[in-house]
Amino acid sequence: MSITADEKNALIKEYATKEGDTGSPEVQVAILTKRIATLTEHFKTHKKDNHSRRGLLKLVAQRRKLLDYLKGKDEGRYRDLIKSLGIRR
Repeated sequence: MSITADEKNALIKEYATKEGDTGSPEVQVAILTKRIATLTEHFKTHKKDNHSRRGLLKLVAQRRKLLDYLKGKDEGRYRDLIKSLGIRR
């Protein structure tokens, strides 16, 4: 259900704002989005897995907080991130 280290490193390389960046909101949101997508696929086959569903809700809330923070700091970066991840429609 989790993402592999290679997938995580690829996301870090793609969304890092500078060399060695692992903690910027962009990177954190990208990793959370990948984890959310993985869990969403899991629930297509395991509909009654309510314990993991709680974890999914926590991940979504954490991503929402990070996106709100980024929108308050720099709306341009927020819009670019939303567009590149395809979160909002």
